Amino acid sequence: MGAPRDSDAELLAMLEADMTLDAARPILELAAGYFADTRRGEGPVSTWHSAHVIADRLAGPMPRGARSLSDVAHRLSSLLLEDVNRLAHPMYIGHQVSAPLPAAVWTEALISALNQSQAVREMSPSFTPLEHQVIRWMTDLVGWDEQAGGTITSGGTEATFAALLAARSRAVPDVWTNGLGANPPVVVCGEHAHYAVSRAAGEMGLGLSRVITIPSRALCLDTDALRERLTALRATGTRVMAVVATAGCTATGSFDDLEAVADLCDAFADDHGPLWLHVDAAHGGAAMLSPTHRHRVRGLVRARSMAWDPHKTLLLPLSAGMVLVRHQDDLTRAFAQEAPYLFGSGSAAQMWDMGPRSFQCSRRADVLKLWVAIERYGSDNLARLYDRLCRMAQTLHGLLSARSDFTPLHEPMSNILCFAWTPPGVAAADLDTLTTALRERYNRSGRGWITATTLDGRRVLRITVMNARTDETHLAKLVDGLVAEAAQLLHTH
Repeated sequence: MGAPRDSDAELLAMLEADMTLDAARPILELAAGYFADTRRGEGPVSTWHSAHVIADRLAGPMPRGARSLSDVAHRLSSLLLEDVNRLAHPMYIGHQVSAPLPAAVWTEALISALNQSQAVREMSPSFTPLEHQVIRWMTDLVGWDEQAGGTITSGGTEATFAALLAARSRAVPDVWTNGLGANPPVVVCGEHAHYAVSRAAGEMGLGLSRVITIPSRALCLDTDALRERLTALRATGTRVMAVVATAGCTATGSFDDLEAVADLCDAFADDHGPLWLHVDAAHGGAAMLSPTHRHRVRGLVRARSMAWDPHKTLLLPLSAGMVLVRHQDDLTRAFAQEAPYLFGSGSAAQMWDMGPRSFQCSRRADVLKLWVAIERYGSDNLARLYDRLCRMAQTLHGLLSARSDFTPLHEPMSNILCFAWTPPGVAAADLDTLTTALRERYNRSGRGWITATTLDGRRVLRITVMNARTDETHLAKLVDGLVAEAAQLLHTH
């Protein structure tokens, strides 16, 4: 091969100029500066300009020529960073997205630089065995034996989809060839189950009409109602594909009684054995690590599959979820695809290749940031971080319990707390509208950030502690900020 033409040499030189630490410094300094600012708790949590304002800033033709990475970093900072949600700010106590562990953040750059694809081992010689090892660590935490397995996923929605596909393959063994047939099975879940369950039913052609929801008792799946519904389904000859329990409900952080649900799955066993129990532990899976909270997931070992998102309560950057199964072959059957141009056929390929049992093909080595976090901090310290998040939710519960204008609606089982604004002299019919307005005022003030949800038909406020730096002082500021904004809102109401 000859030397590159002059124009090619210039092109390659431009790429190579960005391969040094000095070249990367402007981007890395933005991240480090963000950490420094938010660590001090300075500045607003969010500025919240309208999407149209941001879109107008970005409007214009696509750049055709090159500019320096330093210039790009400057434009990135001036055009976009002002309006990000500052998740690492200790007053961000909103959605279930973490202020990520620094070691895992820096690992993201290495994952992208190496750009290994986890579909088959020949495309990722080191990180496919690493994924097997990390999955083994996690299935050991559950208490499963060496037959267990799983894969890293984009998150809990994909993990639950994969698990329910595996359950479908057991309930309808020829589904991959012949489809679901005229009388498809049903999925049974609690009324507070994540929307991933109904979405999976729609995506796999099962249909939303085949999702049976069970009412809650004290924010958890009512197992007496579950028994009644399973009895009725059996009486009509309706096949149950899976029962879904939740460990860390999205709205309230509550945990279903996994032992009681597993008992019912055993009691209503069919020709395939006990009913397939899937546990959505996307939020609450970290309780497995904690001696303080491990009792919340008692009975998890009896599940057939589970979803877990380390990018939630293990504080990893997005995305890092996983689906775990008690029998690894369940996932292989769920994705019974042949692709000889990619997947190998020998025993080694069947052991190490991830693609044949994963929804994704092009998948980055997100397992590396989980491994780095465990190597850097250790499982005991990750458990302590989870305990701290949960303790802060309990602290806020105590602060609100001492007041008459805000009322906690449940004892927190994890790091989530829902509470109601209960101002005196306000008609109940007006409270939903006022609660929505209060949240909007507080968030747009820059003081902090919280979320909201609906419980028992009522709009309520909600916090999720996802930052290890959030402490009692910040929670007191949250209460003070809400009180101040509430007073102004009532003054204008």
